[in-house]
Amino acid sequence: MTAFAAIVTHAARLLAAHWPALLAWMLAGTLGHYLVLKLASLVGARSAVGGILLLPLAALAMLIAYVAMFLVLRDGMPQLRRLAPLPESRAERRTAFLDALLGGILPFVAFYAAWGYIREDVIDYINGAFEWQFFWGIEAAVNGVEYDTSGTIDDLGVDAITLTILVLAFAGRWAHKRYRARLPKWTGAVAVYLEVLWVYLAVYIVADLLGVVTDWVQTRQATVWLGDLRSSLTGVFAPLGVVWDGVEWLLGEAGGIILLPVAWLAIAGVIYGQAVKAEAPRLSGDIVERVRTRYNSVPERVRRRVGDVWQDLTGRFRPIGRAIVLMWRAGPLLICGYILLYTLVDFGGQWLMIGLSRAVGPHPQSFWLPMSVALVLVVGLIVEPVRISLVAASYDRALVHLAPEPSTPGLGPRAEASLLDGEPQVEHRPGGLVEGRDGDDEGTDDVVGEQHRRDDVVRDDGV
Repeated sequence: MTAFAAIVTHAARLLAAHWPALLAWMLAGTLGHYLVLKLASLVGARSAVGGILLLPLAALAMLIAYVAMFLVLRDGMPQLRRLAPLPESRAERRTAFLDALLGGILPFVAFYAAWGYIREDVIDYINGAFEWQFFWGIEAAVNGVEYDTSGTIDDLGVDAITLTILVLAFAGRWAHKRYRARLPKWTGAVAVYLEVLWVYLAVYIVADLLGVVTDWVQTRQATVWLGDLRSSLTGVFAPLGVVWDGVEWLLGEAGGIILLPVAWLAIAGVIYGQAVKAEAPRLSGDIVERVRTRYNSVPERVRRRVGDVWQDLTGRFRPIGRAIVLMWRAGPLLICGYILLYTLVDFGGQWLMIGLSRAVGPHPQSFWLPMSVALVLVVGLIVEPVRISLVAASYDRALVHLAPEPSTPGLGPRAEASLLDGEPQVEHRPGGLVEGRDGDDEGTDDVVGEQHRRDDVVRDDGV
């Protein structure tokens, strides 16, 4: 069976077996996202700080839904189950869920911002807050009292309020990581909130700054010269203008067609937590050696603190890199087949929207304003379970290239997987995640303050 047919068959089986749970989680996430935005607008109309503190919970509601949808499909993914067996107890399932949630925050929020969802949430939040203030202003005018709107709403940006909240959230998250063994279990939920808060604000600020830089570049003289060059060339030779426009369109469309499914596959890789290690190149040269020598001369205590900060900063990005390495190992045939299927699902959703709108028939504009929202919700509830099933099936198929069926005598599936991964030590964690012992991942300890470890450690010094 070809990789293309295998993905289709596997995705169909996952969808057929789990579509009620997928539909329920998608509906819960959508409803939670809507209610959080409404609550943030209500609070933000009174207090800007309160609105900003609530706004990231809208993205968190969707992330919880997607994490749950991915984890629901785990029992139908044989390759992943061989490498990371399903958690057995309720405590292990809870820690596995929180572990996946913490790991998925950074890639999901980055994806959420890149496709404009954060900006849409901010616009909905601001519009809703202004509506509340409009009603309260009318009520104040009728009662003959002054209505003060100072310190309310406050669009996100590089300002003192946003930066202060970001720094405090990051500091609180760092403190939880450092002292998690002494804290009660319920602080794991606080850690999730602090993580999504600082990442959400940081990603939004970076995206806002990139927009400023882009606007600045577009107003530079070099950009004007490039536009003049295009006009002069296309004026002399008209077909060149058609080619130029075609290349611009192709690059724009190809970016969305390729990056969107790849981003979802990377998010799935982070959520499932499969450790994929890549050999990092070691820098060399006289300058690098001098830097290393001077760094080694620093007192050990200082180096240890610097190392802790570096691990904290880079540890969030390593699972993303491992997911990308897994895609690289899977090969272009599987990835291209997955991208094609993902695009077909996307087009299917668009055609479903057109078909439903045609089935409803012609109506006045006042009817279509609420109906369009309902149609988008219905299409999303139908398409998203199909999309998540496709992503999960493709990820499970990619794991075949990481750990094929065991063939080494005397070794079980988990031991064979560790050999093929080329890791000297592999440890199976109670949450069902396989990680190398390098301290990269925060894991279960960082979520609930526990340190449960199983002893199924495979040692292989010959790889």
